[in-house]
Amino acid sequence: MLHTASYWLLQTLREAIPSLRDLARAEFVTIRRRLLKVAVRVQEYATRIRLAYAAGCPDADLFIGLAAAFRPKPTAAAP
Repeated sequence: MLHTASYWLLQTLREAIPSLRDLARAEFVTIRRRLLKVAVRVQEYATRIRLAYAAGCPDADLFIGLAAAFRPKPTAAAP
């Protein structure tokens, strides 16, 4: 069951990558190597989590776009 969940998560992640990027057509091993196995400094706050990437991280801009794609949609407040 965990294998199926991880496959679904990587498939969803790959679909969220813009088609102009080479990772949009990459295999899961490549996505895992370039996106999931990245060293970052994690800072936890009360309302958010901040990730600090190394200055030489080639896919830092892609992380920002993917974070925006997976951000929860705001729900309408009940009257």
